[in-house]
Amino acid sequence: MSMFAALDIYHDLSARAAAMNMAIDEALLEYATLPCIRFYRWHSPALSFGYFGKFAHVACYAGERDLVRRWTGGGIVFHGEDLTYSIVVSANDSVFGESSVTIYERVHRALCDALNSNGERAVVAGGVDPGGIAVARQAMRDERRYSEKGDLPWQIARRRTGERRWLASDCFANPVRADVMVDGHKIAGAAQRRTRRGLLQQGSIQGVDLENGLAERFAVELSNNCQPRSLPKAVQCRAGEIAAQKYGADAWLRKR
Repeated sequence: MSMFAALDIYHDLSARAAAMNMAIDEALLEYATLPCIRFYRWHSPALSFGYFGKFAHVACYAGERDLVRRWTGGGIVFHGEDLTYSIVVSANDSVFGESSVTIYERVHRALCDALNSNGERAVVAGGVDPGGIAVARQAMRDERRYSEKGDLPWQIARRRTGERRWLASDCFANPVRADVMVDGHKIAGAAQRRTRRGLLQQGSIQGVDLENGLAERFAVELSNNCQPRSLPKAVQCRAGEIAAQKYGADAWLRKR
C-alpha cells in the first residue's frame, strides 16, 4: 500500500542559494496541512551539514561551496549534481504517528522501488543488505586509522573521485541502517526533524541515473494520489524571513 493517501508535489525548478533551500523546507513544515514532497536545485555547488555538526569540519570548503547548517541532523552532504528532496508529514496525518525510524525506512523503500523500475539494483541497508553494514564498518576503521596518525581526514585522502576530499563525517561514506544502497555503495540518505507541527525529512540521491523520470516515480511510489503544486507565496515570503534570520546568518553557520 502507498505510504500516503495523498501527496502534494513541489517541483521547485528555481536554482536557489543553500540558505533559501533550507528555509523553504522549514517554511513548508510550518504551513503544510497535507504530506508533501519538494524536489529542488542549487544555484552553485553547495555543502550542507547536520545541526550538531562542527563548522571546523567544513570550513575548508568555504571558498568553493555554498555552506549551510541544516535544521535536521546527519552528516556532511555535497550538493549540486544530486537529486535533493524534502518530505513534510503534517501532524494531522496518520503517518506522523509512526516512529521516525519507520518513516525513514518506508520512504527509502519507496525510493528503492522507483530506482529499480529505472533499472538499478537498489536495496535498503540493514538485515536485507549486509553489504551496507560492511561498508559502514570499513568507513569507521578508516576514520580510526586516520585519527591515529594525527591528521585531519580531508588532508589524508580523496574518495570516489579525484575532486572529493574524504571526510570522516561525509554522510555518503558512512551508510547506516535503512539508507539506500546500490552495489555496496550508499546512493541515498536522509535526516529528520520532528516538531509539534509535523516531521521534516531532507534527503539526497546521488551516484545513479537521476533522469528518466526518477522524481516522478519516487512520488508515485509514495502515493497513488499525487497533486503537482506551486510553492505558495506565503511559504516563499516566510522562507525569506527564515533565511535572513537563521540559515544565512553567520551565527547559525558557526553555531558549533
